Amino acid sequence: MFTPFLPKYIEGPGDAINLKPIVNVDHHYDKNKGKFMLTTVRESKASPASYLYAKINPHYSIENIDDITNGENDQTYMKVQTFYMMNSINEAIYNAYHYANQKVTMKYNGIYVLNIDDKSKFKNKLSVGDTIISVDGHKFSSSYNFRKYINDKKIGQRVSIEFNHDGKLMNAKEPLINLMGSKHPGIGIILIDNDSVKPEIPIKINPGAVGGPSGGLMFSLQIYEQLTGKNIRHGESIAGTGTIDKNGNVGEIGGIDKKIIAAKNAGAKYFLAPYVKPTKDILKFEENNMSNYQSAVKTAKKYAPNMKVIPVTNFKDALNKLNNI
Repeated sequence: MFTPFLPKYIEGPGDAINLKPIVNVDHHYDKNKGKFMLTTVRESKASPASYLYAKINPHYSIENIDDITNGENDQTYMKVQTFYMMNSINEAIYNAYHYANQKVTMKYNGIYVLNIDDKSKFKNKLSVGDTIISVDGHKFSSSYNFRKYINDKKIGQRVSIEFNHDGKLMNAKEPLINLMGSKHPGIGIILIDNDSVKPEIPIKINPGAVGGPSGGLMFSLQIYEQLTGKNIRHGESIAGTGTIDKNGNVGEIGGIDKKIIAAKNAGAKYFLAPYVKPTKDILKFEENNMSNYQSAVKTAKKYAPNMKVIPVTNFKDALNKLNNI
């Protein structure tokens, strides 16, 4: 029987996944008690039944499709989520090996295109998933330097970009546009650094069907524990979430209230949550006007009072906090 879908998405608590069988460092095994758990949010297209269920269940929310997918089709959305996951794994590997004093190198491949503005003159030239390699023949070491180069141009000035599209090098030349909400010129894309990492000690990570960037922190801790052999968990079941960049900074994510529930259901005793100072300027852009840490504490207090939420700002901070549990 055909079940009609509504133009909405349902988000709810996902899983708290034990990272021991997912992360495999060559000849470095996790024999310590306890576990690190990657928490997820479950997303699905809304049916009439799931829509009504989400209406009455406090752990579920109803979202607009475009807010979830940025207006992209299912295939493109999944492509971006897969890239986010692989990029977060690369950043996690780099941090874990660096702090474990193991050899690792990171290569900057260019600028990964996450989304293209409808007003962009490159709209029909670039595609989501392309990697911009150079602009006007100039290569950059980071997206920051790319932005700086573009900002020194004028709106309407034509720039030539070289990019990788499905393994083929291509070129396009178009004028820059006025970026919405600013007076700065831009190509009109949402971007992220495309990095690859090469550790001296081989490692394999199989995240399965999980996508997105929010597993970076937990992956980095699991890798570090295997590399060093140190029981940084102290035998406890520790869940958490948060992005991580190449400098070890932990960033905020979406749906942390639902991840608290997933962690509670899996029996986690501790939960590592990204922390930013909750200023007025920051909170006005936050989900429900609360930082990740504030939302996690509020949810845990109501639904998981026996689970301790620990604020984390960066990888080193996470190690210090774990040392004190």
